Amino acid sequence: MPTTPKRILVAKPGLDGHDRGAKVVARALRDAGFEVIYTGLRQTAEQIAVAAVQEDVDAVGLSSLSGAHGELFPAVVRALREAGAEDVVVFGGGVIPEEDVARLQEQGIERVFPPGTDTRDIVAFLRERLGVTER
Repeated sequence: MPTTPKRILVAKPGLDGHDRGAKVVARALRDAGFEVIYTGLRQTAEQIAVAAVQEDVDAVGLSSLSGAHGELFPAVVRALREAGAEDVVVFGGGVIPEEDVARLQEQGIERVFPPGTDTRDIVAFLRERLGVTER
C-alpha cells in the first residue's frame, strides 16, 4: 500500500520580493517525492500558519533575503504554536548570517540552510526528520 507523501509548505514571510531560491527548493522537494505547497511572496506569519494548518503540512520552509529573518522566522513559529501546530517542523534558508543561526534555533527553527546549500542536504534533513524513506 503506497504511503501518503509528506506535505511541505514553502513560504516567503515579510516584504522580501525575491523568491527564486524558494522556488528552487520547492521544486527539489517535489522532485524528491514530497507534496509541496508554495504560498507566494509577502506573507505574514499568521497567513503562513493558517495555510500550514489548512494544508495539514508536516513542515514549513521559510526563506528570507531581506535581513528580517530574526523577527519573521520566530513570528511564524509563534503563530504555528498559537494555531495548535506545534508539531510542524520549521526550517529556514536565505541570506542569514552564521551568528544568527543559534538564536533562530533557540526560537524553534530546527535547521537553517545558507546560500549555496545543496538541495539534496535539505531533502536529506527532511527525510530524516520526518521519517521518510527514499523513494
